[in-house]
Amino acid sequence: MAKKTKCPPCERCLPNWLAAFGDLMSLLLCFFVLLLSMSSMDAKKVSEAIGSLSGAMSVLEGGIKTEVSKRRIQESTPIESTDETSEQVNRITAAMKEINEMTAEGQGPSVSLEEAQDGFVIELPASLLFKSGSATIQNDDALLFLKRIALIIGELPNETLVSVRGHTDNEGPSSKSPYKDNWELSSARAISVLQELLLDGVDPKRISAAGYGEFSPKATNVTESGREKNRRVELHFFGANPDDKDKVQQTVLDKAADK
Repeated sequence: MAKKTKCPPCERCLPNWLAAFGDLMSLLLCFFVLLLSMSSMDAKKVSEAIGSLSGAMSVLEGGIKTEVSKRRIQESTPIESTDETSEQVNRITAAMKEINEMTAEGQGPSVSLEEAQDGFVIELPASLLFKSGSATIQNDDALLFLKRIALIIGELPNETLVSVRGHTDNEGPSSKSPYKDNWELSSARAISVLQELLLDGVDPKRISAAGYGEFSPKATNVTESGREKNRRVELHFFGANPDDKDKVQQTVLDKAADK
């Protein structure tokens, strides 16, 4: 009987599981390399996809369609207005912001811009312009603001008119005031602002003044804060005909609020 030969010892090597793990890692690496090679970062397609998604969520204009197309992108892109009046309203808003920043240091009242039925209104608190019972403008910041408003009025379309309107609270002028009642005081204050605008170059044909006394209050006259709101001078901007009024009002709605 032949004697069995003994198998030679095998060379020492890595365990089998480690070889399988290495193959798996190599395959994963190849997989991600292939994905990267097949992908392309097309900025135009990304922009179209974002526009479609935004439109579907009603973020942009154009409805609720979700398909990506060139037409869809055009519908979703806001149209910038180049209207001359819009630019001037933005300048008015900037001037108001500056004077409010200056008066805020002294806890003074602020200038405001509001929508009106026929256009828009710049509201000037009386305490920013005048001393109690007076119709003489003595605030340098207010005078500078009126100069800027006058320049802007000159650049607005000729169809845009300005009405300066004075208002008071229900308390009459003091005995030291040269004005005997609120009619005279409110009218004098409106004329004072009008004259300053005329000195600054506003066309007299485009501006007028009126006094409303205490009869167009903005707030209650029961409290001091309410009376302070009622003491004001308003600059009403409006169009000379109905079409112009609608244009001026829409410009403010689009540009000013916002601010």
